[in-house]
Amino acid sequence: MQVQFKCRAPHARDLRELASSRLSAALQRLATQVPRVTVELSDVNGPRGGVDKRCQISLHTAGSGTVIVNSIASRWRAAFDDALARALRLLARLLHRGERRATPLRRLGTSVSVET
Repeated sequence: MQVQFKCRAPHARDLRELASSRLSAALQRLATQVPRVTVELSDVNGPRGGVDKRCQISLHTAGSGTVIVNSIASRWRAAFDDALARALRLLARLLHRGERRATPLRRLGTSVSVET
């Protein structure tokens, strides 16, 4: 499984190793189903602070499209943990059902969508 990490914020770069190891452990059983993962971290409003740390995880699956999950929190780790948990739940549901969904699923403060 290939993990790409994209980040412009200097403080979030420390999360790279943690994110890679957590993703590898979480997707160990599904490594053949998910050949590529992209993690993007961004600070929505820059140095002003607040609940503005955004984590987007894209799981590029073999045959089921791309699962994209966004999460916004006040800390990088919280945003990553929330996005990873949501992505795993959505991926498990998607693979269990065998469905392809083209419409985005939305929640307050986060968004989840599956592209085919």
